[in-house]
Amino acid sequence: MNAGSIKEVREINGKLRYNILRVPKEVQMASGIVVHGKRIKSLVFTTDLAIIKNCDADAVFAVYPFTPQQSISDAIIKHSSMPVFCGVGGGTTKGLRTISLAKDVECQGAWGVVLNAPISNLNLKVVSEAIDIPTIVTVISEDTDINARINAGAAILNVAGGKDTPAIIRKIREIDDEIPIIATGGGDPDTIVETIKAGANAITYTPPSIQDLFRTVMIGYRESLK
Repeated sequence: MNAGSIKEVREINGKLRYNILRVPKEVQMASGIVVHGKRIKSLVFTTDLAIIKNCDADAVFAVYPFTPQQSISDAIIKHSSMPVFCGVGGGTTKGLRTISLAKDVECQGAWGVVLNAPISNLNLKVVSEAIDIPTIVTVISEDTDINARINAGAAILNVAGGKDTPAIIRKIREIDDEIPIIATGGGDPDTIVETIKAGANAITYTPPSIQDLFRTVMIGYRESLK
């Protein structure tokens, strides 16, 4: 997989909404994944609507460490100006509930569902057959049976292996060079580039917290009053 080059584009900003959260420019080297006709290279990993409304990512990766709730996915999808990929369980939440949640978020307008690494292949298969949007399965280990995941209906793999992410991606590419891969790229430009060169088609970006962002703003305010 060859990473593309970063292209300069003309930019137009508003008078007030110029200070948006920007995904690292290195992400643009990714080839992207075309979902429902839209090319997606960057996904912001958050459920915070303030960040979602003020970020230049191509899509939202709405996965959180609690049991999925329809009210949360509905609010994010309804107010996001970009496609949303929703977590529907796969770990603590599994079985019939994942099927129900997947069908619910599809009806709400999600562009895909994300299933956690512990999901069984049988559960994955049933979810993928119940909906008409992509099923994204998280991979956290090189020991994952990739062919079994694909055969069970995984349309996209989401690699989240921490520092081992590039190595896991390279192993996947030895098995299947076509399956679309989303991966965590970390905050370091070199790590993002390495992840893309390993074979990732799109990168999830974890933004700073609202507290950290506000801290920067407040420092600016204080400096302006001196």
